[in-house]
Amino acid sequence: MPKNMPDTPNTKEQWPELPLNRWKDTFDTLHMWFQIVGKIRLKLTPYINHWWEVVLYVVPRGLTTGPIYFEQISFEISFDFVDHKLLIETSDERSRKISLEPRTVANFYQELMESLASLGIDVQIDPMPREVPNPIAFQEDDVHHSYERVSVEYFWKLLFRADRVMKKFRSGFIGKNSPVQFYWGSFDLAVTRFSGRLAPERPEADHITRLAYSHEVLSCGFWPGGGNIDGPAFYAYAAPEPQGYGEGIVRPPTAFYNPPTKNFILMVDEVRRAEDPDQMILDFLQSTYDLGADLNKWDRQALERKSFLSEDAGKSRAA
Repeated sequence: MPKNMPDTPNTKEQWPELPLNRWKDTFDTLHMWFQIVGKIRLKLTPYINHWWEVVLYVVPRGLTTGPIYFEQISFEISFDFVDHKLLIETSDERSRKISLEPRTVANFYQELMESLASLGIDVQIDPMPREVPNPIAFQEDDVHHSYERVSVEYFWKLLFRADRVMKKFRSGFIGKNSPVQFYWGSFDLAVTRFSGRLAPERPEADHITRLAYSHEVLSCGFWPGGGNIDGPAFYAYAAPEPQGYGEGIVRPPTAFYNPPTKNFILMVDEVRRAEDPDQMILDFLQSTYDLGADLNKWDRQALERKSFLSEDAGKSRAA
């Protein structure tokens, strides 16, 4: 090895072990903090199809809202998981910092809103969390107050590596295709492909779900786990789900269909043991897409960039 060249980290360091029960208290607190920041973006950003305006984005040191416009300025709110700070930066060169440390959701909410007010940014958000059982209004939440740095840093390592592989997978599709983006309600990193066709109506669904799934999709992503999935995993699903989807064969063989969530699942524990983690993930994403696209009879010739489908990435089609 050339002098001064760093050792290449092994797979287990690149994909650290993070069972959900190890950091559940910190996970729950971080989830609420993400929701507060996400709701600020939601309040001030025009609607984009399927709620794409509400998301956070992976950046080199954490997650960010991207630019948010307020009157004559723009501002950005970013989670920095290297220095463990929340940064607010404006287009007129002002900024505020909030420490990410053990503190209640109520305390975090109060300091963030006061920091925005000190910058002349007046925003009122719905204080009730989404997509969690037994929600507590942010200003009243003294229950969630954990922030364990090592677990957050492990989560961040998993997230930015998932983002990198998912962006490579995204590049093979030329139809309507979402960015790789983080949803603060469901707490997952997702990328979604569209066939171009309307989906069957969901009259029983709420307003959010109806807009999110107005068109036929194949979606995949990365998720820290929950329910009967007790650790970080990659997932993939079809909406609407075609007959036979759950019985389909996907790669690698250790991936499985999970009936409670109606997703195919590839546990990160399997990725950690792989000789080529990126290829294992790409095989999973590609094979679950192949299955859904073929069963739902998508016009694949029109929607895919053929040069992307290398022998490795596309071999699932021939299986």
